[in-house]
Amino acid sequence: MNIVNNLFNIKYPIVQGGMVWCSGWKLASAVSNAGGLGLIGAGSMRPSVLEEHIKKCKMATSKPFGVNLPLLYSQIDKHLEIILREKVKIIFTSAGNPMLYTNIFKKNNITVVHVVSSKKFAIKAFEAGVDAIVAEGFEAGGHNGVNETTTMCLIPEISESINIPVIAAGGIASGKSMLAALSLGANGVQIGSRFAVCKESSSHKLYKNYVFDSKEGDTQLTLKELTPVRLLRNEFFYKIQKAYQDKVSVNDLKEILAKGRAKKGIFEGDLIDGELEIGQVSSMISKEQTAKQIIDEIINEFNKQKLLIKSIKLNK
Repeated sequence: MNIVNNLFNIKYPIVQGGMVWCSGWKLASAVSNAGGLGLIGAGSMRPSVLEEHIKKCKMATSKPFGVNLPLLYSQIDKHLEIILREKVKIIFTSAGNPMLYTNIFKKNNITVVHVVSSKKFAIKAFEAGVDAIVAEGFEAGGHNGVNETTTMCLIPEISESINIPVIAAGGIASGKSMLAALSLGANGVQIGSRFAVCKESSSHKLYKNYVFDSKEGDTQLTLKELTPVRLLRNEFFYKIQKAYQDKVSVNDLKEILAKGRAKKGIFEGDLIDGELEIGQVSSMISKEQTAKQIIDEIINEFNKQKLLIKSIKLNK
């Protein structure tokens, strides 16, 4: 059995990214029921909302699921209390120091995975005692690393540096890219963008359609002075670009960003003033599918491509 399948007790080594404003109980349970690992995205949830989603996810699936918990979230202590009380068994942490909470999770028999964007932070997470790493390349949507290391370079670097499972993320949307990630040394994959616009996602219909209409090169990493984030180009994005041209201060950038931009764009469908987070693979996504359809398609393509690779001869 694949090491990631065994770690999470799932059928396929496919993890659904715990994305803000997309990853509620409906998406998490649908992915888990289809054989992957569904994650509830706590980063856009008040404590009471997170508790509700965990309870509903338990009712919607008997399969394993987890919670993605940004460590810099202002109400993390309340989230932590709910996670422990509801006996969540799998936690993905991000955006912070894993040393702070990993021991607490481990003492409560919780499997802990930490998201990183560099070899340096992968080693630190390994030393903190996490059970696995998500290595997220520059291609990924939403908040990203400052180094701009692509998945193709990041996965070999990390997989050769630590001896715990590595889950590849960033630019993975198909069976072919999944096979490539495993060939580079990953043990599984985390997929965000395709699930962000699937039927069970809580993202707005207008946001989904904007993603379906996007073309190659329509996303860009920006706001590196604050927290690097990959966005689709819209009026808000061009407002940021204008600010850079005007050489505004970091405080001015913070004022432009303000609060609630991601909610506006992803959840409320404000295509003008909202923050439209998505990965580079957005140009490869053209229609809404169910989580099950996405997973089945990826696995079928993975198996076909694996057979094709076996038939390729490199010598005469």
